[in-house]
Amino acid sequence: MSAGVQVTPEFQFLCLAARPQPDLTRLRELLRRGIDHQALISLAAGHGVRPSLLVCLGELSWENVPDDAQADLEHFRQSHLLKSLNLAGELHRLVVSLSGRSIPFVAFKGPTLALALYGSLAGREYNDVDVIVPERRIDDAEDAIGTMGYASPQGDRTFRRAFLASQRQYAFIRADDGAAIDLHWGFCGTHVPFPVAPDEIWDDPALLSVGGRDVPVLSAPNLALLLAGHGTKENWAMLKWVSDFARLIDRHRTLDWETLHARAQARGCGDAVLLGCAMAEELLDVAVPQALASRIAGSDRVRKRTAAIAGTMRRGLPPPAQVEHFADLLLCDRPIDRLRGALKLAFTPTAGDYEAMRLPPALWSAYYASRPCRLAFRTATRRA
Repeated sequence: MSAGVQVTPEFQFLCLAARPQPDLTRLRELLRRGIDHQALISLAAGHGVRPSLLVCLGELSWENVPDDAQADLEHFRQSHLLKSLNLAGELHRLVVSLSGRSIPFVAFKGPTLALALYGSLAGREYNDVDVIVPERRIDDAEDAIGTMGYASPQGDRTFRRAFLASQRQYAFIRADDGAAIDLHWGFCGTHVPFPVAPDEIWDDPALLSVGGRDVPVLSAPNLALLLAGHGTKENWAMLKWVSDFARLIDRHRTLDWETLHARAQARGCGDAVLLGCAMAEELLDVAVPQALASRIAGSDRVRKRTAAIAGTMRRGLPPPAQVEHFADLLLCDRPIDRLRGALKLAFTPTAGDYEAMRLPPALWSAYYASRPCRLAFRTATRRA
């Protein structure tokens, strides 16, 4: 535990509940000492771990939990279950639509991650279905999603290509019920490396049964690299992401972590794997894989980053609504790669540039010149 950090009992409770093997004895002790239950529920919602909290409180027979707090959580349980079943149904429809067009795909996060790591569709909080397809089939996949009644809130295809393609994912929403699908052809933006490349996932996808239908998902080694990269990209701001990685370590103890770290390191982001392991141990008491223990102990960058992130979380503040700009540059092991990533971001037009100054399509190339000026002006204004 980071020295000098005052841990709130509510966050301590969540850490004990979010472990792969929850510590019910210590959880009961905290309940008997007294917990701010509304603060606990609010913090659990912010960190996306209400399903784990529900399981533990149920196993403790809701001891010392006020009726209003129990009612709030029960209401969440029902709505989350309905949402999970709905998204699982949408995943089924998506599988049929993509398969019918012979589009290779792999589902990740969402319902599949909940089943793979938590054992049930409602065991984890999520809001959409994520699927990755080969870049050459993006247009075909968009058409397939469109036939399911989805539309993108991010403009038409021409606009997305001009201002969003660098993110390597597009969002699609169905108007009648708000169901969402995120269509990916990469796991991060073009300005940063990532522990696993899209072209590494197609040869060995696993199959996961979702409601009786086999769905292609990431193999365990690739899932480990994905979770390490995603958590680092998001600055590990939510306990949910730490819990995901901790559960993967716990469920796949025979993984070759030395090889996984070497793969990530070859892509310029080996520290993401070390940071994920260190966060799982620091907050959820999951032992670091022995093959990586000496590497973590010898990395000042990983140890300092772990202490900083965990220290902030232990104060019991809700996670930021939006991850800090440029936070995904933490994926880069080398300072030179972080600099290159920042420069690439500074010169890549985004939808925000269009909103700030709406030009006709014939002049969109001007955004490459205007974006650095807009960023410099915004930065100067904030500092002033």
